[in-house]
Amino acid sequence: MAVLERTYKQYQGALTPAWSRFLIIPRHAYRDVFRSKIFTALFALSFVWPLVCAILIYLHYNADAIAMWRLNVRELLPIDERFFEYWVVVPQGIVGFFLAMLVGPQQVSRDLTNNALPLYLCRPFTRTEYVVGKMSIVIILLSAITWVPGIILFLLEGYLEGWFWFIQNLWMASAIFLGSLVWILLLALLTQTISAWVKWRVAARAALLGVFFIPTVFAAIVNQLFETRWGHIFDLRALIQNVWAGLFGTFVRQTGEIEEFRNGRILQQIMVTEPPLWMSWFMLFLICAFCLWLLSRKVKAYEVVK
Repeated sequence: MAVLERTYKQYQGALTPAWSRFLIIPRHAYRDVFRSKIFTALFALSFVWPLVCAILIYLHYNADAIAMWRLNVRELLPIDERFFEYWVVVPQGIVGFFLAMLVGPQQVSRDLTNNALPLYLCRPFTRTEYVVGKMSIVIILLSAITWVPGIILFLLEGYLEGWFWFIQNLWMASAIFLGSLVWILLLALLTQTISAWVKWRVAARAALLGVFFIPTVFAAIVNQLFETRWGHIFDLRALIQNVWAGLFGTFVRQTGEIEEFRNGRILQQIMVTEPPLWMSWFMLFLICAFCLWLLSRKVKAYEVVK
């Protein structure tokens, strides 16, 4: 019987802190993500629009450019809360959706297909850390193109306008951060939940599109049939738009009125109002909680197949 020399030794290096162990998942995931030329190109192009916004902000304070073009830029496009909402947060949020659709759907499904979850969870790595690590893949990427450029643009405007404007409008920075963070968390949870339950990548991406567009059609039908806007509580796009509008102070509940005429007389007048802001926040909370529950059902070290 051969006796081999035992050369195995205990690891003596520094251990990763427990609070940051989940970051090992996005660190290795980004190596595969940025191998895709389509994703890399889209990620690079996502910084073009913030650059355009920075140029627009700079033009407000460049007297030579204003005189040369003979434009009153301040009246054409004032830098206020509507600028940061409709010109910064909304466009970058749309780009973030497509980035999440490219990255998210294959993260959990790949591990489930290859039975890799036991390899994760047999180490000092909890299910919570696994889910947070998978979500951080989307969270970090989308943060780089949403609230980070938004805060930089806000700081640029504060630097050019002055300290008084910066202090007076500091709430807009928190609106940029919170609005983007809510959107990012929603996308991260939806992509990972769909990835856990739909293992085919193409079907998972189609499901993500369906989650956003099918409820929009249903909400439009409800609003048309019942002459209301309460159908928007089923529409993810309307919910996040109301949350953004509430954070930036542009939310208006009354969105229109419906009048019924007969023989030139008004028979009925209905005021059409959006659901209250707390309802939009509550519905988003329920959606996120439901996604977490679905993830907890799938992310296990074993799976019982019947």
